[in-house]
Amino acid sequence: MISFILWDIDPFVIADFEFLRWYGISWVIGMMLGYQVLVRIFKFENRPIEELDRLTVYVIVGAVVGARLGHVLFYDPAYYLNNPIEILPIKINPAFQFTGLLGLASHGGVLGALIALYLYIGKYKEDFLWSLDRLTVAGAILGGFIRIGNLMNSEIIGIPTQVPWAFIFAHVDPLPRHPAQLYEALFYFGIFIILYLVWKSGKVRMHKGFLFGLGLTLVFTQRFFMEFIKENQVEFEENLFLNMGQILSIPLIILGLLIMLWSVKIRLRGSDKN
Repeated sequence: MISFILWDIDPFVIADFEFLRWYGISWVIGMMLGYQVLVRIFKFENRPIEELDRLTVYVIVGAVVGARLGHVLFYDPAYYLNNPIEILPIKINPAFQFTGLLGLASHGGVLGALIALYLYIGKYKEDFLWSLDRLTVAGAILGGFIRIGNLMNSEIIGIPTQVPWAFIFAHVDPLPRHPAQLYEALFYFGIFIILYLVWKSGKVRMHKGFLFGLGLTLVFTQRFFMEFIKENQVEFEENLFLNMGQILSIPLIILGLLIMLWSVKIRLRGSDKN
């Protein structure tokens, strides 16, 4: 008889203390480690850390706001149109409750971070693509820890399966399921290693935009295929050939490939002129 893994983790670090959740801690750990990676990169490339501190504030705010609004607009706009206060991390009906940000979309997070970076570049006159490439390396770590947070919340679960490493999410149902959150976290950490090694090699460091394009392609390719073993997040996806996560991933994969090709082409053109 197969013995599955019983996952019965309380999402609250301290029982019933709603202001401290494992999900939030996962975000913080991911941001701290991502920041340390950027510190290493900035020091290696002789860029001032003060510049990194400003950039980090912009991008974190943009990513969180974008991820939240992305969930609201892409996955359940009708509900939030009728309950706009719940876009914030609170409920007021039937009584006030701090809920945290229940629903964050990675596609919206990417868009929000890009907008924030654009605003930052406009104000401080830094190099957009140089900054974007380095943020992509660190962002993969944050993506991995966000999925660890989803695992702690027993959300974004996989479809039922009989594989011996299946998780039974006790807070959801008694069925053994793919631990899709854990799979994605491992993919993100693998993508970080790839991006970091590519950056460290120096071979594409002057190909502005290449690391961003590579990151987009890898992240959303794995996201597209992972969706096949995940439960749909909202009911309307049941009637779609591809779910919303896959539909939103396709243009980002194509964009990533085009950016990589453009980056190499521009660099080669510059080399020919020299």
